[in-house]
Amino acid sequence: MTTLRALIAAALVIATFGLAVAKLPPPPPMDEKAKAAAEEKKAKDAAAAEAAKAAQAKAEDRVAARYIAEQKAKGVMVKPQMGPTSQVAAAAPAAKGGGPAAKSAAKK
Repeated sequence: MTTLRALIAAALVIATFGLAVAKLPPPPPMDEKAKAAAEEKKAKDAAAAEAAKAAQAKAEDRVAARYIAEQKAKGVMVKPQMGPTSQVAAAAPAAKGGGPAAKSAAKK
């Protein structure tokens, strides 16, 4: 019996919420000032995302360099494996006519 009451209460809440949302007026159209502010916010968010991405890459490089140095101190030779992002970065200089190292990386 309590399950039935819970289901009825949930259906009532959903119906009430749906009715309340349906009665909301549509948002007013954006004026030039609001459009400019939205574009500015979008550019600012993109710049922040790019900065975060660069900081993440820098941190990953720092951690990898530290790990390699620690392993080298122990006498273990570590060869870093190139991930998918490294291959894209290595292919970019080859496209610009980089040196022989860039061309051999592009062939892989």
